Parts: sequence; structure tokens; C-alpha cells
Amino acid sequence: MKTAVITFPGSNCDRDMRVAIAAVTGQPPQAVWHGETSLPDVDFIALPGGFSYGDYLRCGAIAARSPIIPALIAAARRGVPILGVCNGFQILTEIGLLPGALMRNAGLNFICRDVHVRVETSQSAFTQTYEKGSVIRLPVAHHDGNYIIAPDDLALLEDRDRIAFRYASAAGEIDAHHGINGSVGNIAGILNEDRTILGMMPHPERMIEPAHGGMDGRPLFEGVLGALANA
Repeated sequence: MKTAVITFPGSNCDRDMRVAIAAVTGQPPQAVWHGETSLPDVDFIALPGGFSYGDYLRCGAIAARSPIIPALIAAARRGVPILGVCNGFQILTEIGLLPGALMRNAGLNFICRDVHVRVETSQSAFTQTYEKGSVIRLPVAHHDGNYIIAPDDLALLEDRDRIAFRYASAAGEIDAHHGINGSVGNIAGILNEDRTILGMMPHPERMIEPAHGGMDGRPLFEGVLGALANA
């Protein structure tokens, strides 16, 4: 299996992402610099977290104009699975591969801590190894994770089971108190129409081995990468 991680100026989780993928597949992913105009022939692409271009203008907005983006969009249209975490999620919304937008946190503060999220669907390669309704613990580190979307588009996400994760209590309660950044419906991650693209603000790559304090993120990688290996 061939995988790739795209790095932008200001990415700071690209190494974490490469380590997570290698831990699951046994093969290091290819590192792709944002200035490239083509992608290698790969089965899976990850956009890591960080602060591309210093979050100037708007998170992910400048990265969305990087030379690699047309190749990324072309890969998405071919059905190549794509995972965007934190800044990667922001970039995916900026280039139109996922709906909605990520805005400043409702409290206007940077949030850096572990949070609980509830798995809202197991009907995707990314979430198939989790039980729907289960609660997992993952780290967040963002200032602009407040997910907004037009009401009609939100209804489509709900109706088509495309909400992957919601911020929740440890017991799985979904309410405003546990909506850490103001995201509509406590949304922490969503899928595209074809369920081949996942964008999420929490960092599964930072929870893949006991030394990280937990392994709740590892099943996500095992699910999608395992599905590709067995395809």
C-alpha cells in the first residue's frame, strides 16, 4: 500500500501523521511538499494539522491555493481516500471537498487538551472499527475549530449519515456544555458524499500507542488502511 502526507509551510503534525501511518502499515508514507504539482501514485492521502501560512487571511485559505491542490482534487475525484485533521480539515473545506467552514472558537481562545467525541456512524472505512455511539478520547489543539454550515447543508449531513464525530461528555451526552468550540451540533468531524474523505478537528494520530496516553485514534487508521490493504 502506498500513502502520502502533504506538508505545507506551517504544518506541525506531519511527522506525527507519518509515524501513525507507518505504525499501522509498516511502511513510511511519502512526504509531499505543497509546492509540488503532482502526487505520486498512492492509495491514501493525509493532510496534517498545523498552521499553514501562519493562519494568515483565514485558516487554510492560502494553503488552498498551493500548487499541489489541483492534484489533490483530482485524486479525490478518482476516489482516493483522504484524511484531513485540524488544519487539514480547514483546507478541505476551503477547497470545496467538504462543506461548511471552520471559524474562530466561540470563546476566542486556543483549546489544547483531550476531549471526548462520540462516534456518530460506523458506515465508512474511517469509522468502521468503532461502534456507533461509542465515546473515544482524542487531543485537540486549535483556535479555529468552530464548524459552521448552512441549515440546508446541515440537514443533508444529518439525513445522509455523514457526521462522523461529535464533541460529547465521557458518557456520550451531546449538549452545549461539551461543545468545546461552538460548532453547530457539536460537530467534530464529517464525511463527504462518497464517504471517501474525512475531515476532523481532533487528532487521532496523537493517540495511537500507550505512550501517548491512549490508543483511541489507532482504530481509525486500522480501519481505513486495513480496508485498502484488503481491497
